[in-house]
Amino acid sequence: MKIIDHINNANGNTLFSFELLPPIKGQSIKGIFDAIDPLMEFNPPFIDVTYLREDYIYKQHANGLLEKVAYRKRPSTVATCAAIMNKYKVDAVPHLICGGFTKDETENALIDMQFLGIDNVLVLRGDARKSDSAFIPTPDGHSFASDLLGQVADMNKGKYLHDDMGTSERTDFCIGVAGYPEKHFESPNLDTDFRYLKMKVDMGAEFIVTQMFFDNSKYKEFVDKCRANGINIPIIPGLKPITNSKQLVSLPKVFHLDIPLPLSEAVQACSNEKDVKAIGIEWMISQCKELKAMGAPVLHFYTMGNPEPTKKIVQGVF
Repeated sequence: MKIIDHINNANGNTLFSFELLPPIKGQSIKGIFDAIDPLMEFNPPFIDVTYLREDYIYKQHANGLLEKVAYRKRPSTVATCAAIMNKYKVDAVPHLICGGFTKDETENALIDMQFLGIDNVLVLRGDARKSDSAFIPTPDGHSFASDLLGQVADMNKGKYLHDDMGTSERTDFCIGVAGYPEKHFESPNLDTDFRYLKMKVDMGAEFIVTQMFFDNSKYKEFVDKCRANGINIPIIPGLKPITNSKQLVSLPKVFHLDIPLPLSEAVQACSNEKDVKAIGIEWMISQCKELKAMGAPVLHFYTMGNPEPTKKIVQGVF
């Protein structure tokens, strides 16, 4: 079922969903199931699975020379989605990214998704490789999420990359895109962000999932400005609790977000990491209750494979 249908069928009630990472290459699917099992009692209608681009490793040869080799640490997003759907009978939403894929490889992945009965995709540019200072497009790949979205939207119209294929079946993906309540870090201003987001909606995006945030006023302002700009599709808040004191530095650095002063002061006042986790969970429970009251369509959690904090939050909210 499509994400928008899940939301419409909820009749205004807030749903629960979460996101996880596919297994590291060489690991079994059991670790993923172990991360999902504790959260299934809350009946998530869908589960997201991320897609991380390739990075480089250096292999040393017997002669001492180093060889730079492209390496994809977590290659099994589509297979993970298929395994989740088969075991739990819920919709799985694969992330589709620009980095590391040619247009032909993207088309083939989308065909595989269609054959597997995957109805939704979350379209993202993706991050730069850790070894690169900025995002570098893959040769014959897409540079921007809007370009990737255009390819998915074209396939939904029956338009494939090569016209000589003859008659092509239309896909029917429900397409999601990312939103940034505190501005994408590469955007010059929020107005530019909204202009590109509106363009994506006009191209066929049907729902938005936001970057994590800790101040609900940022989400409300984002939703209000979306509506003022003619963006009327569902806007799903992305959420992640603080679980250790190091995140006061790492989260703003990596995700370019603000942590409210009362939360940062409460974390800094803790004498141990157990108390930090308790503060983070308590803050997120309060935040989620307020988001529910505001009419958020879904509370979407970035679990990073650790279900325990999310379970405690959802128990306190639903």
